[in-house]
Amino acid sequence: MTLPSLPVIAPGKKHTHPRPTGSADALLLARFAQQQREADRLAAIFTAEPGDTQRLEDELKFFAPELKVVVFPDWETLPYDSFSPHQDLISERLATLWELLQAPKTRSVDVVLMPASTALTRIAPPSFLAATTFNFKQKQKLDEASLRSQLLLAGYTNVSQVVQPGEYAVRGGLIDLFPMGSPVPYRVDLFGDEVDSIRVFDPDSQRSLYPVPDVRLLPGREFPMDEAARKKFRERWREKMDGDPTKSRLYRDIGEGVASGGIEYYLPIFFEQTATIFEYLGEVAGLALHGEVDEAIQRFWTDTKERHRFLQHDPERPLLAPGEIFLSAEDFFSLTKPHAVLSVRGHEPVDFARPLPDISVERGAQEPLARLEAHLKTTPHRVLLLAESEGRRESLLEQLRDAKIDPPSVKDLAEFWAGDEKYAITAAPLAQGFFWNDAERPLQLITETELFATTPTTRRRRKQEQVSDVNALIKDLSELKVGDPVVHINHGIGRYQGLVNIDLGDGQKSEFLHLEYADKATLYVPVAQLHLIGRYTGVSPEEAPLHKLGSGQWEKAKRKAAEQVRDTAAELLNLYARRAAREGHAFRYSGHDYEAFAASFGFEETPDQRAAIHAVIQDMISPKPMDRLVCGDVGFGKTEVALRAAFVAVMGGKQVAILAPTTLLAEQHYQNIADRFGAWPVKVAEMSRFRSAKEIKAAMEGIEDGSIDIVVGTHKLLSGDVKFKRLGLLVIDEEHRFGVRHKEAMKALRAEVDVLTLTATPI
Repeated sequence: MTLPSLPVIAPGKKHTHPRPTGSADALLLARFAQQQREADRLAAIFTAEPGDTQRLEDELKFFAPELKVVVFPDWETLPYDSFSPHQDLISERLATLWELLQAPKTRSVDVVLMPASTALTRIAPPSFLAATTFNFKQKQKLDEASLRSQLLLAGYTNVSQVVQPGEYAVRGGLIDLFPMGSPVPYRVDLFGDEVDSIRVFDPDSQRSLYPVPDVRLLPGREFPMDEAARKKFRERWREKMDGDPTKSRLYRDIGEGVASGGIEYYLPIFFEQTATIFEYLGEVAGLALHGEVDEAIQRFWTDTKERHRFLQHDPERPLLAPGEIFLSAEDFFSLTKPHAVLSVRGHEPVDFARPLPDISVERGAQEPLARLEAHLKTTPHRVLLLAESEGRRESLLEQLRDAKIDPPSVKDLAEFWAGDEKYAITAAPLAQGFFWNDAERPLQLITETELFATTPTTRRRRKQEQVSDVNALIKDLSELKVGDPVVHINHGIGRYQGLVNIDLGDGQKSEFLHLEYADKATLYVPVAQLHLIGRYTGVSPEEAPLHKLGSGQWEKAKRKAAEQVRDTAAELLNLYARRAAREGHAFRYSGHDYEAFAASFGFEETPDQRAAIHAVIQDMISPKPMDRLVCGDVGFGKTEVALRAAFVAVMGGKQVAILAPTTLLAEQHYQNIADRFGAWPVKVAEMSRFRSAKEIKAAMEGIEDGSIDIVVGTHKLLSGDVKFKRLGLLVIDEEHRFGVRHKEAMKALRAEVDVLTLTATPI
């Protein structure tokens, strides 16, 4: 097996190579990384698209399993956000930086991947990491007081129970700690002033698991929080920032030893001199620029400048200029110049990677895989089929065997290459296939993208079960209209009356949101505090009850809601305890049949619809009972999610009950289901006022003897007279519109079967 040839790129030189078709870019970059490895150099790959970073991490390992690949993740916050990155991301970033510093000695890293925009952020200098990282091992002299002071110095948080990186807890001679950059927490048992034992423990059960010889402690944050560092921070703040520093909560918090949300965007103030990722890569690293990196950096800078312009007038949160936090495009490219640089961009054809012929399935055809079958018979080349995961491989094998195609399974690419099978199948997360025109043995790599004619983006979105971010409902002022009711987190429900400019007395004018409360009381909120305001989702906007400022009415409402939440939580705990105590039904279904049923849907699914369908089916095929809520506006396709679930349940030999709050809605569901299942051997019935007593009696008998597969009805379905033979799925439409007694009956069913609830009202 030979990877594509590349010229040896000398330091200070740049070579541009066209971006090959499909996932062949990973093959090309694997060769580049191997070249650097052979020359004792680290390879760093900067991607224009953040999604390519995650994709290449998996695909590089497929083509060159010997490569040690790490990712330097992004903070995953927007510039100047007032909340901090997730602790797991900080942990992964610190671990990667430490690995890069050790790489020349340990050779523990061959390739580091990151989005180009991530590489622009100025970071802590290597000296900070070296000074705040320490190791200790079993039988080492270490007293509790010195360990605690070391943990405080490193920025770790003292908690009662350790659950995430950056935390520690002390209980007598036992110290639990979760080091940054570590996948597991440790329990240190001190005997006097000596480390008696170090054991890994499970943060969920808190049980000790197995012993380890030593522990490495990275700093708890990307900046220092000891007293001297905080003093320096406040001094530099006063030098850099205009206005009274005591007006800034962030400045006051640092004085008290508290790192406020979003402190990362003030990181340069912690250090005399910040560093860049290039200082961690070393002077001889080989660099690869993947995609249109210059355009990606330009887009990042346009967005960052716009956010700075929008947020810079908040006196409580003055901002650093973007140039102090991020490298400019000129800075970035000048830092790449001393290195050997491979630029992978453009789409000219290349000889080693060619497009594949059309072998996609024909949905609805008698032999959906006829094209693939014909191709396997006629092609002179070897073919490796790739499924995204082990589970997908088994599902795909079932479909292939139905078409009389029975490929052997191989462990990986190397095993297939060493064998002599004409075609085989393996599990590998390759996004898109291609024809690898290898000089020795040409090979065709065919993925699910080519088989099912879906884009890799769609499949990855389905795999990751991406959903809309409900916290981003109000992203900017354009979503607020004058007269809209809004909820302020501290003051309750008011009505938005537009934007006003107010002179703050220092010659500067700032924009504020004008909110009107009961008795015409007015509240002005700085636009930078937009995150404190949420959309009101109660009764109609015109009838929204405005709160009285300073009356305690809002606090009382929050207290009452909290009490109701506690009551509901107790009920849920009881319900879920009962559900956990019983084994659910793991549904099984034919992939061919499901594809044919899905193809009869007359529209293209939206990304959220695809995510919801995937999540529901994953719940149903697992042995745990499902209890899932699908929320979406009227006409946005919730019914299709329910129909897919009903299909899986019926094909798995179970009955389905669909519960609607009104007769009209029940009739609509019945007509939809009768239409969609018309071509399938599925018997559907309806129980509502639209049906005669004779029809309802026949339906009840069919439900009891199992001859009816799907029944649609109103609250009649909940009566004690209705006895299901093998009920497997209950679909509830608009549960909040049912009465208390009906909800109690639903609760009883919930402990026994898979439940899918549909609603257009997020309450």
